[in-house]
Amino acid sequence: MFIVKKSFRKVALAGLLLGITSTIMAQESATQQKHHTLSPELVQKIVTSVDSDTQRLQTIFKDIHQHPELGFMEKRTAAIVAKELKALGYEVQTGIGKTGVVAIFKNGKGPVVMYRADMDANAVKEATGLPYASKVHVKLSDGSTSPVGHLCGHDAHTTWLLSLAKTMMQLKDQWSGTLVLVAQPAEELIEGATAMVKDGLYTKHKVPKPEYFLGLHTAPIPTGMVVGSGGLLEAGTEQLDVTFHGVGGHGSSPQYTKDPILMATYAVAEYQAIVSRVLDPRDMGVITVGAFHAGTSNNIIPEDATLKLNFRFFSEQTHKQLYKGVKTISNGIARTYGMPKDKLPTIVRKGYSSTLVNDEALMKQLDKALIDSTLVSQEHLVTKFTPATGSEDAQMLVHDLKNVKVAYLFVGTADPKLFKKAKEQGKEIPFANHNPNYQVDLNGIPFGAKVAAIITMQLLQKQAQK
Repeated sequence: MFIVKKSFRKVALAGLLLGITSTIMAQESATQQKHHTLSPELVQKIVTSVDSDTQRLQTIFKDIHQHPELGFMEKRTAAIVAKELKALGYEVQTGIGKTGVVAIFKNGKGPVVMYRADMDANAVKEATGLPYASKVHVKLSDGSTSPVGHLCGHDAHTTWLLSLAKTMMQLKDQWSGTLVLVAQPAEELIEGATAMVKDGLYTKHKVPKPEYFLGLHTAPIPTGMVVGSGGLLEAGTEQLDVTFHGVGGHGSSPQYTKDPILMATYAVAEYQAIVSRVLDPRDMGVITVGAFHAGTSNNIIPEDATLKLNFRFFSEQTHKQLYKGVKTISNGIARTYGMPKDKLPTIVRKGYSSTLVNDEALMKQLDKALIDSTLVSQEHLVTKFTPATGSEDAQMLVHDLKNVKVAYLFVGTADPKLFKKAKEQGKEIPFANHNPNYQVDLNGIPFGAKVAAIITMQLLQKQAQK
């Protein structure tokens, strides 16, 4: 009886495996049919569309570069985007999340693809010496002034979006589905994407929920290179302000005061013990104190001292440990210096973004499309990338949606000559993002525009949906 049962089990198992194998083969066959890369003819049409428009695109890029705007101040940039997209025939909505712009074009049946670009600049003085360098200074809400420069490539991102909009409209007979273009504010604050969603992106503004989400970012690697890596790509982040409350008074009589500067100073050092002695050494976590604001006079102990913090993490568990540690240390220091419960430090949580994780299968599909198009050679395509501790908030546009496949790529936009010179000097890259010398090679404008068009068309082309 046992033998019969055993034999039966073997037959049943074999049948099950055969069924699974058949299903997998059928799925692979369907996937192969669905994932036709673009035909050489369609690729050529994309290339021709961008090449014929390159001079105009570079002019737009230079104009945006010369007129940078900080997060939630991107009124001029948003107006340029809205005007261009309306002229092309898109359904355009403005003022989402303060200054965000969304354009929609429904082109028959097919998937919904959302392509996002960010518009804001940095509070950094540009030192590139370019003829179109920024000389802009703006007045901030606290009354101070700050230089502003596009030193992260968002001007290129916005230009690529405008190019994509035109190319897809010119070639609308080649694709079917819905294209949603998002020009997002305040990425540098890690607040813009969330602000657009909270402003009713999918409810009040009725923007179609995407099945695919795409984005590009400039990188200080040679123009012509692309990083298209599946899985974890960038760290999560949070911005928060910790304010220590004290008792102010004359610097000559500290015994009558509770010095918040002293409390905050100890906190700056002790926060680092969270990273070195609380986190598992195998888990990445960073706490940066980027600013220390307190007092106005040499001989006055102030009432408050504020620390501006930034977290980086690869897991939500680490994120929770960082926050808990900061809160515990801050409260502990305040209590040590005699502060009552109602005068314990105040923590204001500001911008937050989850880790950025690319869909593995989607990235393979798009990488293949780029290779097959011959726009990117195999040696210029990086498919295995060590996750960066830098962060991005693009994915927060779809963070609460289910089953959205994300693909976010880095596009090389450093002049190859500058990159080669940097290597000869023993440097890894010629300049880093947010550095005063960060610059986008003008040849990177048409290159990034073609990358954007190819990956978007790959998902919307009619042949891929048969």
